[in-house]
Amino acid sequence: MDAETPSESKTSWKGRPAGLPSGVPPPSVPLSFLGAAVVGLIACGIALLGTRHYVAVNPADDHVVGAAHLAMLATLSMGVLGAIHQFTPVITKEPLRSVRLSRATFLSWVAGSWLLPIGFITQHEPVVEIGGGCAALAVALFVVNMAPPLSSRAKGAPVMGLRLAVVGFVATACYGVVYVIDRRGNWFNLNGHVVLAHACIGLLAWLGLTYLSVSEKLWPMFMLAHVPGRRRSGWVGIWSLFVGVVLLSPGLLVGWAWLAVSGSLIVLIGLGAHLFSLVIHVQHRRRAADLHLWFVVTSAAWLVVGAGLGFAGTLVMRHHHHLGVALIATTICALSGWLLVALVGHSYKIVPFIIWSALRARGTSTKTNGAALMFSDLYNHRWSTIDYALVNAGIALTCFGMATSSSGWIGAGGILLVATGVVTALNLAWRPIRLFSVQRGVDPVHENLAPITSRASLRARKPTTET
Repeated sequence: MDAETPSESKTSWKGRPAGLPSGVPPPSVPLSFLGAAVVGLIACGIALLGTRHYVAVNPADDHVVGAAHLAMLATLSMGVLGAIHQFTPVITKEPLRSVRLSRATFLSWVAGSWLLPIGFITQHEPVVEIGGGCAALAVALFVVNMAPPLSSRAKGAPVMGLRLAVVGFVATACYGVVYVIDRRGNWFNLNGHVVLAHACIGLLAWLGLTYLSVSEKLWPMFMLAHVPGRRRSGWVGIWSLFVGVVLLSPGLLVGWAWLAVSGSLIVLIGLGAHLFSLVIHVQHRRRAADLHLWFVVTSAAWLVVGAGLGFAGTLVMRHHHHLGVALIATTICALSGWLLVALVGHSYKIVPFIIWSALRARGTSTKTNGAALMFSDLYNHRWSTIDYALVNAGIALTCFGMATSSSGWIGAGGILLVATGVVTALNLAWRPIRLFSVQRGVDPVHENLAPITSRASLRARKPTTET
């Protein structure tokens, strides 16, 4: 066996299955982020339920800001970080700098993404400052860890998109650090336009741009779609979204309407190119329509709804300020729904793939009937359909409650988001936990509840003859 290079040894894991890129980190790295994202979703739903009265009266209240940070940091950003750690080595064909940096990033981001919302909700400034410091540390570690693969000679729209998304992540962190400092110093007017400038960078230039980039790699794989010719829509979407946010955020920050409008129009071009790319992949797919396709299409529908609400809020703001503010808050909720539905839907592809790799690394590759172990064997399809209904209903009720300033609907949406987190966690973890228990020799109560076994156990069950 050839000796590993230093960069490979820092990202390798024992028993790596054949065919898996050598730069892909151990399963525990992306799964830790994705698991924490599910916990963050549950906490976000609980926070929405607890702060529903504040949301209905003032969407900029500290309690609401805390709930929003649980959504943006502990849920969406946490899940996106897990996806980036998994797919950046695949897209660039280069390993991360080290697994230790990945684990340090995870721990720092967990601390920051929870301490910041807790500090906002409880109005304890030291907690906010510590959380902001932990989040800033996590961003720095993440950039250092991603530098080798993203600075390589790898080409393509997904690679460029991830590079720009990291820039957006850093810009979002810089905004956040200034805001944390300002909560005590109060050295500039932290009004709604300034907060919105921060939100549009985090939501579009970081989370949205990452999804646009990764989806250009995932859609062909998950839909078995081969689009002939050169796909320019991916490039147009990525660059337009980034350039649009570069104009939109400063326009909101300094109150220059012409700059904000120009940026908004370019952002719309980028999002339109993203939707056009989705349509092309759906048209050229060779896989029959399944639940993953419904997740992706519904996610795109929430993007359209968010764009429409943003346009309506801008028009209404001058004449009905409270309704305009409510519609802008609903816009952020709908755009978050775009990313949340995509995250939950892709989790039913990504998590089984990661766990399947881990099982193969331990020798499990077949079921008891001798058939090959498939990704779809690792979760319950009926519950994944229920999950689809829960997440979309939760987002719809939350958006309706925000638009109408109704605390009851917001609370109902929070309950459904909690249910989404619980169902997602149990559905994606229950069967793998039983499989790993079988591998350790801990048999379940009923043998038919664990129909998948390893090659070693199958060989052990074969009868032997004595001489």
